[in-house]
Amino acid sequence: MTERLRTTLGELLTSTTGKVGVAFLSVMVLISIYALTANPVDFGDRLWNNPAAWADNPKNVPPAWTGLFHGSRRVNHSVLEAIAPAETRLSTRFVERVYALDVDFPYDEAPTFTSFSLEEAVYQQRPPSVTVSVTRPDGRTVNLYRLVAPAPRENEPSPYRRYESTPFRVHLTGEPSVAGEVSAFLQDDFGMSDQSGSLVGRVDDAVFGVPDAASETGFRPLQGAYRILVTARFQDENDYIGRVRFVVGGSQFGLMGTDSLGRDLARGLVFGFPVALTIGLITAIMATGIGTTMGIISGYTGGKTDIGIQRFSDVLSNIPLLPILLFLAFILGQKLWIVIVILILFGWPGMTIVIRSMVLQVRSGQLVEASTALGASRWRIMLRHIFPQMAPFVFAQMIFFTPAAILAEAGLSFLGLGDPSIPTWGQILDQGFRTGAVYVGYWWWVFPPGLLIVVTALTFVLIALGMERVVDPRLRTVRQ
Repeated sequence: MTERLRTTLGELLTSTTGKVGVAFLSVMVLISIYALTANPVDFGDRLWNNPAAWADNPKNVPPAWTGLFHGSRRVNHSVLEAIAPAETRLSTRFVERVYALDVDFPYDEAPTFTSFSLEEAVYQQRPPSVTVSVTRPDGRTVNLYRLVAPAPRENEPSPYRRYESTPFRVHLTGEPSVAGEVSAFLQDDFGMSDQSGSLVGRVDDAVFGVPDAASETGFRPLQGAYRILVTARFQDENDYIGRVRFVVGGSQFGLMGTDSLGRDLARGLVFGFPVALTIGLITAIMATGIGTTMGIISGYTGGKTDIGIQRFSDVLSNIPLLPILLFLAFILGQKLWIVIVILILFGWPGMTIVIRSMVLQVRSGQLVEASTALGASRWRIMLRHIFPQMAPFVFAQMIFFTPAAILAEAGLSFLGLGDPSIPTWGQILDQGFRTGAVYVGYWWWVFPPGLLIVVTALTFVLIALGMERVVDPRLRTVRQ
């Protein structure tokens, strides 16, 4: 068996299609290993379907590399964090710690949004206050936001802890109090009238720009170095905050952009590799194994066993798959294992029918007749003399069945029948169409998962084509 396997692999790698297919499959396996090691096993529930995990990401923005094709410089997404203060000021009444976050802004447009987050505020007696301000390249300072931690609750022991499990987060762009602060800044420094109402949702135009009547937004981007100052004032020297974060939302993000929830599509697409391979390989191996076993038993045994297996195969082959999946998804829920089980149950009958017809020819051969005359048992003959002659064809069919299973799962997920807790390429496609991404031009949401499905199917097709010379030795003399 080892020698046969070595010969099979050798024949596979002598063809161009086989080499390309094996190369593609090797890359897919490496990406799958990376996806499983770089992400938690429950990636779907913990991160992918958790909107809070993507709250700091921009929504519906293209990949970062698309900025190379634009004439203007687009804003890159920036997440600024600090856990240690840049400066500490002591007085007789309070302790002031200043956290400094620097960001370079050479862009021709304003950020899509800005947000501020605070993790773990601990105090002994009085709650600390936190202020957020921005020092601009022109030397002006804009006060944005002020926060006072919640006061102690009744009978709560000291020290008091706030924002420990769930960080405090504020979307500065849409915060009315921020619009009021920015409006006061514009009045004091540029003599503009009160615009607090009109600035809600667009304060970043003013914070990262200067008034310009010729601009569509009324502000021209101010390029240069910005410094975000987070000043925390404590009553006790032992009071502290764990981490501060300031997010400058970009108009482009990562390798594959984001969807309507701000999810990093690159992570979802990468995690789809092990899911696709698991679905394809498990379904192909199980369906091919069951079909081969039943086909050999049916063809060699004959009689009522043969008739029973064939009639049962005919019945399963003619049952429509989609209504069964719809029914089970409604009764048992949308689970990935249900899809795999159904694909296996309805995938083996066709293999059984083909293998039976091959066994009917082999069982009348001299090798089988000689083994029978020597007293070999039926199971030994089927395992040692019939199956090895079927093995190359079975292996080739298993490879062909793998992309079929992947395409079937993608199609079911596209119809909304997939497991929502596990990101798959079909599911990403389905969500893209459901939210209208294909109609508003969010190509990065639709094209990559579709392309990966096609490339994966093509990979196994190339390997199967490379197996032709193994299945049919007459082709080994044909130059490919």
